[in-house]
Amino acid sequence: MNRWVSRLLVVLLLVAVTASTADAQRRSRRRAIVTQSGPTYGAHVGYNFDGDDLLLGAQLSWPITPDLALYPTFDYYLVSGGSLWALNFDLKYRPPTRYGAWYVGGGLNWSHQSSGGVSGSDTNLNLLTGLEGRRGRTRPYVEGKFILGNGSSFQIVGGVSWH
Repeated sequence: MNRWVSRLLVVLLLVAVTASTADAQRRSRRRAIVTQSGPTYGAHVGYNFDGDDLLLGAQLSWPITPDLALYPTFDYYLVSGGSLWALNFDLKYRPPTRYGAWYVGGGLNWSHQSSGGVSGSDTNLNLLTGLEGRRGRTRPYVEGKFILGNGSSFQIVGGVSWH
């Protein structure tokens, strides 16, 4: 009986060590896929529901940490009888999720509009959330953004980022 118990303990110890090593290897591979460093840049198209305007834009995502990035964007709205564009200075945070595709963020929006020789600027607050592919050099994404302030609005954009 004593021999049987000692053999069982050795087998259980080997199984535990092997299982924890394999799990650690899977976690490190997954982390390597998700946390590739370096900036990404890209282009997007979208729609602003409150202004009823299509938009074209560009974005840059510059990682500060694996979960936090500077996220400046530029949006040009296709309006009739004038022009409207916005610069957004946001932070993007990736909460711990299985694949790391979901992100949330916020920051400042500075917009400039002009029509008929009259122009003006507004500063607003951004709140955003989105999903972004995390593998390969080309990464598609979709994002919803609330622009809160004078003339609050909601817009959805979709685009591609390159790593």
